Amino acid sequence: MRWKIVIVVGILLFIQSAWAQDDLLKKAQTLFKPILEPPPVLKDNPITTEKIELGKMLYFDPRLSASALISCNTCHNLGTGGVDLQEISTGHGWQKGPRNAPTVLNAVFNIAQFWDGRAKDLAEQAKGPVQATVEMSNGPERLVATLNSMPQYVDLFKKSFPMENSPVTFDNTAKAIEVFEATLLTPNSRFDKYLKGDVSALNAEEKEGLKLFMEKGCAGCHNGVNIGGSGYFPFGVVERPGADILPLGDKGRFMVTKTASDEYVFKVPSLRNIELTPPYFHSGKVWNLRQAVSVMGSAQLGIKLTDKEIDSITAFLRTLTGDQPNVEYPILPPNTDDTPRPILEILGKSSVGH
Repeated sequence: MRWKIVIVVGILLFIQSAWAQDDLLKKAQTLFKPILEPPPVLKDNPITTEKIELGKMLYFDPRLSASALISCNTCHNLGTGGVDLQEISTGHGWQKGPRNAPTVLNAVFNIAQFWDGRAKDLAEQAKGPVQATVEMSNGPERLVATLNSMPQYVDLFKKSFPMENSPVTFDNTAKAIEVFEATLLTPNSRFDKYLKGDVSALNAEEKEGLKLFMEKGCAGCHNGVNIGGSGYFPFGVVERPGADILPLGDKGRFMVTKTASDEYVFKVPSLRNIELTPPYFHSGKVWNLRQAVSVMGSAQLGIKLTDKEIDSITAFLRTLTGDQPNVEYPILPPNTDDTPRPILEILGKSSVGH
């Protein structure tokens, strides 16, 4: 009789566990969405094969910068999670910008671009670093002259924007880069597989981390397809971090809106591929993912997470790493006699970056 009781109890525990797992999955599916390919539709910027190829070349071309040394890929390296692994990026003339470079991977899903959300989309964002003196330190006229000096680029622009008589423009440069960046998705993370119904994709610790992530309130800001990127929140909702993590001089979105309530408000970053993109936060002051989880617990939630809770949440965050874009480095058009020569001097006053 006893063995029968043991079997029954075992069956009941198995059923209870299965129900709990099913409940966890259903809750997760209401808050998060997996990345699905192909890329999302861009407003007023159709995605074409020609435009993707042009955008890729422009993304990797350092001649978009005045020095001919800095490309989009310099700060948003596709081989290192779409970032430069620096506290703050190094730009023209070894100048330092004010903020950490956010990842370009999956950035198409963000509500806006830059930490303060001042660019409405990837095309507008692409124009910023080109003109920022602390980054690429170039200008629209010089950039267009550079591209027009190379016949291969002129031909590619004509193929990408066939309805325009003079397609080599600063706007079209940004649009081509936007199209390429929209393809930089990282699907098939273990968490994506879990969201699609494969409950074995996460182990017990990772599922506990997911449960804590939802129950403690992390998912209140980090949700949706990008596990973030969909809104703005103060850094320090409950307890403002010290100046070593939250520099007092950078008031975030306030610099865009001039609204007092937006002081120290920043766009919520995506947590996808987070294990690949240290250091963390807009200041880039935290290099350890466990420490970043601990800081967020106290600053945003007003709680002190235990070591075990931090370990579990960190384990869950590592399941957000997806397939990295497999991008073949392009062979770029050669210079001609008309191509502007590099400018290495620092000219003008520095403007904000990232």
